[in-house]
Amino acid sequence: MKKWKLLACVALVTFGLFSLTGCGKSTTPITTSKKIVVGTEASFRPFEWRNEQGDIIGFDIELAKEIGAQIGADVEIQNIPFDGLIAALNNKNIDMVSSAMTITEKRKESVDFSKPYFEATQAIVLKKGSSFKSLSDLKGKNVGIQNGTTGQDVVETLMGNRDPHIKRFESVLDALNTLRIDGLDAVVADKPVVQNYLLSNPESQLVLLDDTSFVKEEYGFAFRKGDTELQTQVNEALDKLEKNGKIKELATKYLGEK
Repeated sequence: MKKWKLLACVALVTFGLFSLTGCGKSTTPITTSKKIVVGTEASFRPFEWRNEQGDIIGFDIELAKEIGAQIGADVEIQNIPFDGLIAALNNKNIDMVSSAMTITEKRKESVDFSKPYFEATQAIVLKKGSSFKSLSDLKGKNVGIQNGTTGQDVVETLMGNRDPHIKRFESVLDALNTLRIDGLDAVVADKPVVQNYLLSNPESQLVLLDDTSFVKEEYGFAFRKGDTELQTQVNEALDKLEKNGKIKELATKYLGEK
């Protein structure tokens, strides 16, 4: 998909591509500029979602584009179901995942991660008037989760991964909308996302329940195993964007964080 090292050689232009040859060796054709194909699941507002014009925007998306600017690469965004992102990465359909993906030991078996760029936790969403006080109260209740997320891991640890009361959805938005129409007893998902939903939908009759048993999670960009060059470039870019205040600026813009 991309080449990160440019060999010193003679360029021949063919159909808009440079084919580099020299010293008796040839290389795979490369484009005139770098491009990073970034996978995301665009229903996880405020990190990634589609605006009214159909464009994918959000904290992760703008941060990925800022990283691209730092390393001199164009960024192409592809919308992929969350539970298909790692497969798309390892099948070389994309080069990087930027989708509020929590760094976990299980995921590290399949992909490499950047340094953390955001800290979050899980939260429980309930209908107003619900009597539940903690995660443990949800056992045996119909609980919605998004496929492939740490919210799913939390609920499956509590209830068992085969419990029929666990209701799996392609997006948190679908789960929350189902909760609104009394199709669920609760939803477990990333706190910043459900907070944004409740602020954007004050008529929803849903409330947030914090549970101190939830551990803190860190988001990172994911790469194919062994793609250390891109991983290093992204980490260096994150360092620069942290020092110049850009990450804080984006957190304020999209999450209201000061």
